[in-house]
Amino acid sequence: MIVDVDALVRLVVALVLLLLLLTVVLRLGGVRLGWAPITAVLRGAVQLTLVGLALGGVFAAPPLTAVVLLVMISTATWTATRRLQGLEGAGRAVVVSCVAGAAATLGIVFAVGVLPFSARYLVAAGGIVIGGTMTGATLAGRGLLSGLRARRDEVEAWLALGATSRQAARDVARTAAGEALVPAMDQTRTTGLVTLPGAFIGALLGGASPLDAARFQLVVLVALLAAQAIVAVLLTFQLGAPSPLPGDPPARR
Repeated sequence: MIVDVDALVRLVVALVLLLLLLTVVLRLGGVRLGWAPITAVLRGAVQLTLVGLALGGVFAAPPLTAVVLLVMISTATWTATRRLQGLEGAGRAVVVSCVAGAAATLGIVFAVGVLPFSARYLVAAGGIVIGGTMTGATLAGRGLLSGLRARRDEVEAWLALGATSRQAARDVARTAAGEALVPAMDQTRTTGLVTLPGAFIGALLGGASPLDAARFQLVVLVALLAAQAIVAVLLTFQLGAPSPLPGDPPARR
């Protein structure tokens, strides 16, 4: 493997300058994140390097694609579950929702043949969609949790009138599911006008024609939106009948 030293040096310089800019902006704004941004960048650099090396072997041995997808979905569900500690049964609900969302949308994409059924496309599309399910689960779950806390009196009033837990929390759950889809819908609405998404740029840099790159990006965007819709609805349904209601968050010291 030949390493382009000049390109590597330029990468390091660019990353250092961007981190300095990030640090200065946060300091001026009084935002106290400590070493978290730098740690996140270093962790991302190590992970991307390892993944880049590993994918070379995966593309040479397609059966290993299943292992890659399993690692992706495991990491995604573990990360989302950590964000939803205040909801009882969040772990199981996140796994069911994310697996269902990713499997249904990717199954349609590859069954219809709009994308070639190959290790390269499975990893590319799978990574984007699975990442989207993680985001959808986090947004829907946190929206549900904050809604139940903010509207606790309303939910308790419905319970006092004889409503079931699911009936009492139904409006909160529906609102959380809808709000969770706002980022994905905005991304889809503004793609090509405000931003050129990563899948489009990646396809272009990989040698695809602009039209082929646009086709790949459109498929990814719609699959992403559909996957997040499945996740948001399933997650809020599973967690939308809490008994007891989640308590207030612990006070910060």
